[in-house]
Amino acid sequence: MALQNCWGPGRNMLTACVLFLCEVPFCCQFVEFANAIAARADRLRPWQKALFYCGMALFPVILRFNLTTLFGNAIAFATGVLYGLASLGKKGDAVTYARLQHQKQGDEEKTTNGAPE
Repeated sequence: MALQNCWGPGRNMLTACVLFLCEVPFCCQFVEFANAIAARADRLRPWQKALFYCGMALFPVILRFNLTTLFGNAIAFATGVLYGLASLGKKGDAVTYARLQHQKQGDEEKTTNGAPE
């Protein structure tokens, strides 16, 4: 029974270590392989990072669902969500949106005026 209770915090600590190695390598500057891992993580696209972090956060929750694993992996999942939102791109400005709407209305008028009745 005692061995079962130590797996949850161990998974959370492993998730935290991976997050630190990928996101803040200067905290691990005396670990030799930290810079190589951080450089590899920087080459990933935002949607790939989103899948990695969300998957890394969901795995322990799927193995054993309880409040501790849910809250312990919430930070990693939130990081994945933020990378997912970053992969969607920047929101367009109002001028570009108005120009597209005007062009769309012009195209609709051409199709309705040009069609024989």
